[in-house]
Amino acid sequence: MTSDALQFYARHDSLTDPAGFARLYDELPAALPALCDVLSGLIVHTSWAAKYGIPPETPLPRDTKPVAERLAEVARLFDGPLVTERPPLQRPFGTCRDFALLLCSTLRHRGTPARVRCGFATYFAGRRYADHWICEYWQGDEGRWAMADAQIDRLQRVSLGIGFDCAKLPNGAFLTAPAAWRLVRSQAADAEEFGHGDAGGLWFLHVNLHRDLLALANCQVSAWDTWRDVDEAGKCLSVETLSACDRLADLIIDSDTLVDWPELRPIADGVRVPPWQRRSVEREPARAPAN
Repeated sequence: MTSDALQFYARHDSLTDPAGFARLYDELPAALPALCDVLSGLIVHTSWAAKYGIPPETPLPRDTKPVAERLAEVARLFDGPLVTERPPLQRPFGTCRDFALLLCSTLRHRGTPARVRCGFATYFAGRRYADHWICEYWQGDEGRWAMADAQIDRLQRVSLGIGFDCAKLPNGAFLTAPAAWRLVRSQAADAEEFGHGDAGGLWFLHVNLHRDLLALANCQVSAWDTWRDVDEAGKCLSVETLSACDRLADLIIDSDTLVDWPELRPIADGVRVPPWQRRSVEREPARAPAN
């Protein structure tokens, strides 16, 4: 890992920058497990709302927000330091990506290189490999990236029977999208075991592979998040697409940093619009020129 790469991931981007709310980080605990415990109590995950006693008629927005906007919500709903325990009804709603962004933000605020990763977790109910987002942080003493999941609080830990430290996920607990793609393409796992709810298979791995690529470029929210708009034809991947994804997965895994990937940067720029949106534009009828 080069110093340029570490500096790249130690700097805030538009989504991780806490802006005027950085002062709220001052009282957060230094130890990573304690930090994750605090962050896990700032948001209620929409999929777990019922478990926290949220009334069923409550609107549950899933939009990923910049950390500054999320912290503004947190402060508006409950007036107090972040370390103070908040009732579930006085927390905003979000998803796993919001927890990952919050942890990434706090670590970057402290000068620790960190980045958000898209992939699949093995510790949720349902599919064996569930669509998920976590935060990766640089462990300087070990010279490697480690993974942390700031979403998992006491309630979820008990409900899921999790016995490991979520501030330092063990090997195999979470697979980045390129690692998952390589696993499936080597026939070591079934593509149908990977997905989100009823959606899954190789096409979904294809989606998360590109979402992870863009997240590594600090584009943690992208047009690939519209994967629910894919029709059945769009779920059929051509031989050329499969080969391109094989190369992309290998590049991400083998290189491990965007800063030193001259081959990968133009790839990231070239895939910001997913194929189903490109096809939609191509199908639109030509408009007559304005008078």
